[in-house]
Amino acid sequence: MKALLKQINTWAAQNKPMVLARVIQTWGSSPRPVGSSMLISGDLDMAGSVSGGCVEGAVLKEAKSIMGASRGKRLFYGVSDDDAWAVGLSCGGKIQVYLQPWFTAVDTPEKKVALKLQQLLADNKTCVLVTLLSDEDDKNTLVTPDGKTIGAELPQEVLTKALRAVEKRAHENLTVGDVQYFIHVFPRRSQMLIIGAAHVTADLVQFASQFDFETIVIDPRGTFVKKTTFAIRPDQVFEKYPSEVLNEMELDTNTYAVILSHDPKIDDDALQVLLRKKVAYIGALGSKKNHEKRTGRLLEKGFTAEDIARIDAPIGLDINAKGAKEIAFSIMGAVIKAKNEYL
Repeated sequence: MKALLKQINTWAAQNKPMVLARVIQTWGSSPRPVGSSMLISGDLDMAGSVSGGCVEGAVLKEAKSIMGASRGKRLFYGVSDDDAWAVGLSCGGKIQVYLQPWFTAVDTPEKKVALKLQQLLADNKTCVLVTLLSDEDDKNTLVTPDGKTIGAELPQEVLTKALRAVEKRAHENLTVGDVQYFIHVFPRRSQMLIIGAAHVTADLVQFASQFDFETIVIDPRGTFVKKTTFAIRPDQVFEKYPSEVLNEMELDTNTYAVILSHDPKIDDDALQVLLRKKVAYIGALGSKKNHEKRTGRLLEKGFTAEDIARIDAPIGLDINAKGAKEIAFSIMGAVIKAKNEYL
């Protein structure tokens, strides 16, 4: 959905009607995950994807039927049988897609929701879009992490679930009585904290930038920071001890921490903050022997074995990495693996 923001703004400036298609449920081996989105204009141009090509043509035809209307439409696709499944998916899975007009009517509650959602996405703010799934009136509510809502009124049970979904970063289908809702989470841009500046750091910043992570390098050793050559500059660099920076930051399930300094004074300083936060991932460079020593130091500081088990050490996927670039690649793989466990 975030990837569609530029296209939404372009078509809106041209006063084109639009329909948004979203994958709201999957069964089996689906080609695209829940939350995948596709935008269709009144000219039947498309942006994004809901199946990687399997059902886009069928979705396009259905979009024509609600273009410019104010109602939604649920579609089911999967392994063809003569009754339920109209289009076959090559992967053998099944998906449910929800179509809705992208709120182009003037001064409607739905347009207010859309404009606020677009603003929050552009500002990199976390929010949740709750959609009442119906083949009749299209109703949507935008929920922010502080519990504020814009749009249709929600039952308390749905609002509570939406707020929990923010923390879990997990989309959800919810049925209350005979009404079905889709809770679509839009987390802020993922944040990678890199403790320690080195050759691996430079390569990791480059990989992380390609996957749209905000990159923050922290190292009190000014010489290391100044001598590290970055092909892509980190978004932020701090020549301070980690605790001086981390204690002032918002650290949550959008945060991925990578410990690379090889200096226990720096590494442990960071870990003693991070292990007390609900960050999505903590990984630390070093051998198994070094990690055993690290574990001993953290136990002495009052951390439990369960706390310490959160640390991925030695860091990265086991690809027999050789050299800085391959080590950075293995770390990036571990971070993406952790990130996608939430989706």
